[in-house]
Amino acid sequence: MSALLPVTPADADPTPPSGLKAFWRSFSHHKGAVLGLVWFTLVVLAALGAPWLAPHSPIEQYRDALLVPPAWHEGGSTRFLLGTDDIGRDLLSRLLHGARLSLLIGGVAVLLSMLPGIALGLAAAFFPRAGIAILRGMDILLALPSLLLAIAVVAVLGPGLSNAMFAIALVAIPNYVRLVRASAMSELAKDYVVASRLAGAGTGRLMFDTVLPNCMAPVIVTATLGFSDAILTAAALGFLGLGAQPPSPEWGTMLATARDYIERANWVVTFPGLAILTTVLAINLMGDGLRDALDPRMQQLS
Repeated sequence: MSALLPVTPADADPTPPSGLKAFWRSFSHHKGAVLGLVWFTLVVLAALGAPWLAPHSPIEQYRDALLVPPAWHEGGSTRFLLGTDDIGRDLLSRLLHGARLSLLIGGVAVLLSMLPGIALGLAAAFFPRAGIAILRGMDILLALPSLLLAIAVVAVLGPGLSNAMFAIALVAIPNYVRLVRASAMSELAKDYVVASRLAGAGTGRLMFDTVLPNCMAPVIVTATLGFSDAILTAAALGFLGLGAQPPSPEWGTMLATARDYIERANWVVTFPGLAILTTVLAINLMGDGLRDALDPRMQQLS
């Protein structure tokens, strides 16, 4: 009697997808995340290519072309596709160069908050006595409204791009500390950590080689969403005159200088506002997709 062999469907794939393929399959199921990724990629490419894509200098003033409307409006000119501002600067050129500043602020602020946040979160999980002091300090920071705290820090240090990035990073550190500590505490009781400890692994190796890699999924999602928060906060500080200073083409600063022309020349407000809105929305959609793709429970459902 011949042995009965299991019948496998012809179209079944015997090999499971690799980690990257599984991640992309889960991420691509979120159509909004894919759309956000496409738009964010275009913004990054526009920022990188701003010196070559911008038709004019972002700070050059054309005194004969003040508040020129966009090219498709009556009185517009193809010389200035998106029009000019109140002192004759090309809006398209300023938006392209402003993307560089906004992305720079977001990236630097995320790094300045994530790196110390991870270190403090791991220290709070591995050293309970020090963790109490760390958490109480984070509670004090969380008790203050983030925007008001950022304004207070910039007011003390002085307005400017570097001080604004430091202030934005400072108010975001507690989020990473609490997240990393909670993730690390859940990992400490697992068998692989106990085995590494019994094998003689030191505290530093346990923290950064054993525990931290398994805590990075929520940190990546938080960093992505924190990127959009940093752009919004930088725009708010720029709008209040505490961020990037004129003539820097930062989107929030552009809104601040254009607020007196909302009714008379609405394009000087509309385009910087749309740039902030669409970029932040794209990053948030990417964050939602990353959260679903990096969550094992969501992968099982998909």
